Amino acid sequence: MTWKSLKTVLASLVAVALAACSPTPSSGPEATVTVFAAASLTDALTEIAADYERDEGTRVRLSFGASGAVARQVEAGAPADVVILADPIWMDRLAAAGRLGEQRFDLLANSLVVIAPVDASASQDLFEALSGGGRLAIGTPESVPAGAYARTWLQATGRWEAVQDRLVFAADVRGVRAFVARHEAALGIVYRSDVVGQDAVRIVLEPPPEEQPAIVYPAAGAADGGAEGRALLDYLRTPRAAAIFRLHGFEPVA
Repeated sequence: MTWKSLKTVLASLVAVALAACSPTPSSGPEATVTVFAAASLTDALTEIAADYERDEGTRVRLSFGASGAVARQVEAGAPADVVILADPIWMDRLAAAGRLGEQRFDLLANSLVVIAPVDASASQDLFEALSGGGRLAIGTPESVPAGAYARTWLQATGRWEAVQDRLVFAADVRGVRAFVARHEAALGIVYRSDVVGQDAVRIVLEPPPEEQPAIVYPAAGAADGGAEGRALLDYLRTPRAAAIFRLHGFEPVA
């Protein structure tokens, strides 16, 4: 090997070594925002999160459950940046525990509907539909806001005592829908948004607005959340996010 060839080889080796030691543009940590939210928001927030990741380059981690269970997790120190619940009472509890930041607002509204299996001939009369041993599925009122709202509506309309021994409880509204879809309950009470895009259940009764409790979804930044959480909360109030919420049966109010 000539001296000229040897110098060329050595230069190439040095260049490779320097390249290996040089930082790359992707060496920094990926921005991430963690959202704890009510189970009824699963489909809508999953779609919005995909758009946000694509548009903003921030990874969105989603954790869903009954609002009561979600609130208890955040209260116990779960690492959330954003919290969205289906009941202001649970959000008030987090605020009292010092687990929320300054940013909080009402994001969405919803309403109750009564559902039956799509192939069932259920009557709009609850008592008739439950005759013959049929069950009525609702969320557990103590932890599932939809269940608490359902109980309030049944009590206000004088139906609660008549259906109490026919009730079957689910851990969240998606569980209520599953009971009905599998014919394990003749009827279920869920949010209108839980029926959108579903082909195994159908609405058989929509309580009139004057009978319905006000159903509002508050959103807030967690006490430990940072700029990423605030940015996502702002995004949830954009026209793009509002359009997705409407497609999934919610009514934006923010």
